[in-house]
Amino acid sequence: MQKAITIIDYGMANLGSIANMLKKLGVQPVIGADPAVAGRATKLILPGIGAFDHGMQRLRERGFVDVLNAKVLEEKVPVLGICLGAQLITASSEEGILPGLGWLNACTVRFDFSRLNARPKIPHMGWNTVRVLKQSPLYEGMPAESRFYFVHSYHIACNDPADRLTETTYGMPFTSSVQRDNILGAQFHPEKSHRFGLQLLRNFVERF
Repeated sequence: MQKAITIIDYGMANLGSIANMLKKLGVQPVIGADPAVAGRATKLILPGIGAFDHGMQRLRERGFVDVLNAKVLEEKVPVLGICLGAQLITASSEEGILPGLGWLNACTVRFDFSRLNARPKIPHMGWNTVRVLKQSPLYEGMPAESRFYFVHSYHIACNDPADRLTETTYGMPFTSSVQRDNILGAQFHPEKSHRFGLQLLRNFVERF
């Protein structure tokens, strides 16, 4: 059966680059600005660029929250959060005051380099490696330390270490991707990460 992969359009990301990467894999994604479209999805991608509270406001204003909760928590539809989208699956963020989706027992925190002698610039921007911490179909067929493109000032802090999928070092080690069952999140941008990002999206399409 053809998988209906829906990219959630809530006005907080450039969706074209994600759609183009999926088309390279032979997948014709649906860009869903209507919650009813998301309701028909068999896989979901939740992208995002910008501030946490603004993202949550947009999801609520456009009527996505209840539909997404039903698809992800009840139907167990695979979902991949990207950048801000990955942060929105946590319970809260130091960037704002609104609650997140809370699909993961985690919060989003700002890089804290106050105890370091040499303090890296914020945001963390550019290519960096990820170290896989546990087996997952998301990283099958990829080198042990694959490289992805990052642009962010905040990162996910998991309360349950079992949810940490990869780790990256930028001044300090931080969680760069997460997974709990059907819920996945990547702090980096696979759509900007060339062959590594293409393989990650291929794995999401084919193995979940």
